[in-house]
Amino acid sequence: MNRHHVIADVSAPDRRLMAAGGLIALGLFALPLFGSALVVDKLTLLMVYIILAVMWNLLAGYAGLVSVGQQAFIGLGGYFVLRLVESGMPPFLAIGLGGFLVLLAAWPLSWLVLRLKPAEFAVAMWVLAETIRSIVMFDPLVQGETGRSLVSLNAIDPDVRRTTIYLMAVMAVVISLVLSHALLRGRLGGESQAIRDDEEAASSVGVSTLRVKRWIFLISAVGCAIAGTIWLASAITFQPRSAFGINWSIFMLFMVLVGGLGSYLGPVLGALLFFALQEVFGDFGAWYLAGIGVVAILFALFAPRGIMGLIIGKTGQEPLSMRKLLITREG
Repeated sequence: MNRHHVIADVSAPDRRLMAAGGLIALGLFALPLFGSALVVDKLTLLMVYIILAVMWNLLAGYAGLVSVGQQAFIGLGGYFVLRLVESGMPPFLAIGLGGFLVLLAAWPLSWLVLRLKPAEFAVAMWVLAETIRSIVMFDPLVQGETGRSLVSLNAIDPDVRRTTIYLMAVMAVVISLVLSHALLRGRLGGESQAIRDDEEAASSVGVSTLRVKRWIFLISAVGCAIAGTIWLASAITFQPRSAFGINWSIFMLFMVLVGGLGSYLGPVLGALLFFALQEVFGDFGAWYLAGIGVVAILFALFAPRGIMGLIIGKTGQEPLSMRKLLITREG
């Protein structure tokens, strides 16, 4: 019987970087004490982007599962929150439970899509997202494309609501980064990267490829759902076209590819750049998309490994690298 384990260590520079990250997190938690309402709202959106980028990178960058349908879970997270709130549940409790309900929905779906080939998986996820959107639209509660507002959230003091949603968003980012770091530096990380690089070879040394891919798929689904619940709480209104829009996948692709696919910090850097571009070009209509497109083309031509690739080229090492040595033993 094959047994395998993963060798992983944390270097001194990485420990310093993690300590700096902890200080940044503390600063973010304290921001509502001195930040304006506009800053808090904008940073809430940035937190949503970071969560989505980290989750898509976990799926595609480490497990090799390229999806253009993660908006299915973003929208489902928001829809479940709407349903729970309308049934009488306190809105903030509903936001917390939205991710769990998506986990229950994603589990059976994983048995269908993870047996497909890579190209088939990507298309199937998009079809799945569109199918779920169509089903949700027929719910009388949603009122088609008109959507529905979370009226109970409007009853909460605006400052309390804004601060609570922001703190939930920061906490979700911290948890997603810490959890993904712990998972990727352990056995699951080594196995997922082995599957990404050569699935047949990974299977031959005893890696349960379907089990590993299912874990990554479910974690990513829940993370996207949590981002969706936070986004809905911030926007207040649920509209299927926005919640299940293909734009979410385009945003995730941009953030991860520009930041650095398969790197730990790349998605965070990509999310920061994407957010900055939105702030610069957001008021210029079509120029907003044009600006993002130009940046993507420039990176594809001159920095195909993204921002993290540029950093590695300058320093000779990847900060918080998740690359592993998978050791296999017989017996």
